[in-house]
Amino acid sequence: MSTAATTIATEPIEKGNSLWHDAWLRLQKNKLAVFGLWALIVTTLTCVTGPWLMHYGYEEQNLDLGAVRPSAAHWLGTDTLGRDLLVRLLFGGRISLAVGLAATLVALSIGVTYGAVAGFFGGKLDAVMMRAVDIMYSLPFAIFVILLMVFFGRNIVLLFVAIGAVEWLTMARIVRSQVMAIKKMEFIEAARSLGFGRRRIIFRHILPNVLGPIIVYTTLTIPGVMLLEAFLSFLGLGVQPPMSSWGVLIKDGAEKMEEFPWLLIFPGAIFSLTLFSLNFLGDGLRDALDVRSSKD
Repeated sequence: MSTAATTIATEPIEKGNSLWHDAWLRLQKNKLAVFGLWALIVTTLTCVTGPWLMHYGYEEQNLDLGAVRPSAAHWLGTDTLGRDLLVRLLFGGRISLAVGLAATLVALSIGVTYGAVAGFFGGKLDAVMMRAVDIMYSLPFAIFVILLMVFFGRNIVLLFVAIGAVEWLTMARIVRSQVMAIKKMEFIEAARSLGFGRRRIIFRHILPNVLGPIIVYTTLTIPGVMLLEAFLSFLGLGVQPPMSSWGVLIKDGAEKMEEFPWLLIFPGAIFSLTLFSLNFLGDGLRDALDVRSSKD
C-alpha cells in the first residue's frame, strides 16, 4: 500500500454536526436569549422549591401585623391581611407558570393536529377548516374565555382548557403552511411509494420537520397565555382566593399602590422579567433554528 493511501486510511473521519447542534451553538452566541433561558430556569426552580423552604404558608394570615414594608422578617413585606408577600409571590409563580405551560400544551395539541390535517389533505377539507379558523379569529378571545368561565364555573383546570382553546388558531395556520410546503418534497413521495399510511406520514415524517417553527411559536405563546391569565385575574375571573397568581397579586397591588407600593412593585417586576425572558428566548430560538443562517 502506498504512503498516500496509508495516510488517507489513518486520517480520522471528521464528524458533522446536526442541525440541532448547530442551532444550539448559534443560540449560545445570543446573549439576550441565554439570559432569558437562565432567568426562566432560575425563576421556575425558585417558584417550585421556594415555598417549601419558607417559614410561612401562602394563606397564613396575621391581621394584627397588617401590611408592613420589606424587613428582615418579611423580605418583600406583607399584604393587608398580614400574609408574607414573598411566599405568595413564589406560590403565585407556580400557578402562573403552570397556566402558561398547560394552556400552551392544549393550544399545541389542537393547533398542530388541526393545521397538519388541513395542510396535508388540502382541497375542500382545507378550505372548510381554514374558514372555520377565520370565523374564530373574528371572535373576541377574552370575551369567549369569560363566557366559558361564567357558564362552567371558576376552577383552575377549566382556566387551562379555556385559554388553550382560544390560543391554537395561529399555531394551526403556521403548521398548515409548513406542511403544505413539505408534503411536496421527494422524501414524502418516497414514503407514499413505500405504502406508508397517511397518519404515519403526517406524524413520523412531516411534523418532525416543522418542529423548529413549533418550538419558536411555543415560547412566544406562553407569555401571551400568562398575560391573558393576568387579565382574567384582574377582572376577578381567574385564580380565586386564597390561591394566588402573579395576575392576582398585581390586581391586589394596583388597588393599593398609593398606600402600599411594594404590593405592586415586586409582582410586577417578576412578571415583567419572566415575560421579557420568554420573548428573548423566543427571538433567539427563531434566529438559531433558521436554516438560512450561516454556519460558523
